[in-house]
Amino acid sequence: MSCGIALSLALMMGDPNVAMAAAQPPAVVGAPVSVASEPLFVDIVTRSTGLKAVVDAWKADGAADASGFFAGADYAAFKTRAQALSTTDMQAHLILKERGTDGDLKCILRGISEDIPKKLEAVETAATPAARAVALEELSYLLNDNVEVITTPPQPDAQSGVPG
Repeated sequence: MSCGIALSLALMMGDPNVAMAAAQPPAVVGAPVSVASEPLFVDIVTRSTGLKAVVDAWKADGAADASGFFAGADYAAFKTRAQALSTTDMQAHLILKERGTDGDLKCILRGISEDIPKKLEAVETAATPAARAVALEELSYLLNDNVEVITTPPQPDAQSGVPG
């Protein structure tokens, strides 16, 4: 059994949306495939939207600059949710890879999965309020990108001849 299949099976055990996404048929070569209505991807969009709203609120009210903010329960819960989203993005990447989807989405989801922990660390380690504001802005953009890459209708590959 390949490592990818073994990992996919392990990941499917924890989330029914992952199992449903993995059960989808392989992609038709060259045809643009929208996953925006599949439960796993709807979940990613919902979670990303919610986390972005939290980050935007912190930006607006300066909450992240308060003493002890990163040791508090609100940030701990946020970080847990963000890490879970990162894991789900990687699951989505692996599922698209197993389906044979050879589009940008699978690569973007992997990149977002890898970037979420880095953006969290940047927010946590920012030395000044100005640096933290930049880090929060970058985290907000990343969470927004997570939504947009899933909800934007896929475009046909210009070389495939498959109409959109």
